[in-house]
Amino acid sequence: MCGIVGLFLKDASLESELGHHLSVMLETMTARGPDSAGFAVYGGGEAGRTKVTLRAPAGFDDFAALETALGAGARLTRRGSHIVVSVPTNQLDVILQKIKTAAPALAVSSVGAHMELYKEVGLPADVASQFKLSEMAGTHGIGHTRMATESAVTTAGAHPFSTGKDQCLVHNGSLSNHNQVRRRLIREGIPFATENDTEVAAGYLSWRLAEGDSLGEALESSLKDLDGFYTFVVGTDTGFGVLRDPIACKHAVMAETDQYVAFGTEYRALSALPGIESANIFEPNPATVYFWNRAA
Repeated sequence: MCGIVGLFLKDASLESELGHHLSVMLETMTARGPDSAGFAVYGGGEAGRTKVTLRAPAGFDDFAALETALGAGARLTRRGSHIVVSVPTNQLDVILQKIKTAAPALAVSSVGAHMELYKEVGLPADVASQFKLSEMAGTHGIGHTRMATESAVTTAGAHPFSTGKDQCLVHNGSLSNHNQVRRRLIREGIPFATENDTEVAAGYLSWRLAEGDSLGEALESSLKDLDGFYTFVVGTDTGFGVLRDPIACKHAVMAETDQYVAFGTEYRALSALPGIESANIFEPNPATVYFWNRAA
């Protein structure tokens, strides 16, 4: 049992409030996932620069040494146990290698022009507070609260998972064929850092997008290739998607207004959003792809 929330803004006047609303939604799902929590926020970017979000282990104190090792082209911002490194895009591969050499204890959570991804063990309210989620602005965001049922409670096992630039996925459910799909994706060159089935789903979509699919087409393909019970909420640089398996036994509810599209595992996650009383509230249909794209 886990909790998922997502918020995709249509109205730019709400962008300064994205983190506030996402934080309230995430904390509301605490009972569904008290073990760990995480979120991805798509905010403003800088032309020619890419953001790398790093997770540091407890006790990491080599921030200054890392800054020196990466050189003047990299700009570091520390939020709780995570570090966001802004680098010139044309130096990304070099900087990633420098990070691996200078601070091998750091794990890369995400890479992208606009996305920052944070996750940690603990109650959702504590995780949101550590990273100051309520102060973040952006165009869309996705969050997850995890109740671990099949693997250990670790930061690496928390959601979201990101396997491509500006791509992330959260999941409620269980994939029965994830080992088979993992082997196929490894042959296609998709790397994995955990044994988690959700990382396989994220890797699958990254592979399909790299093959030229749109987000909607990639989600359609997953209905044929991924087996199990699942609800996915997916973020890309400009898009936001939702998919439930053909049986759709996992709770899900959505709300759409002229200002936003919102997803919650339960309605109470949406209940504090502005204008919710007049929103179009609906349960997403089984085996049906829903996605919105800011670039469309």
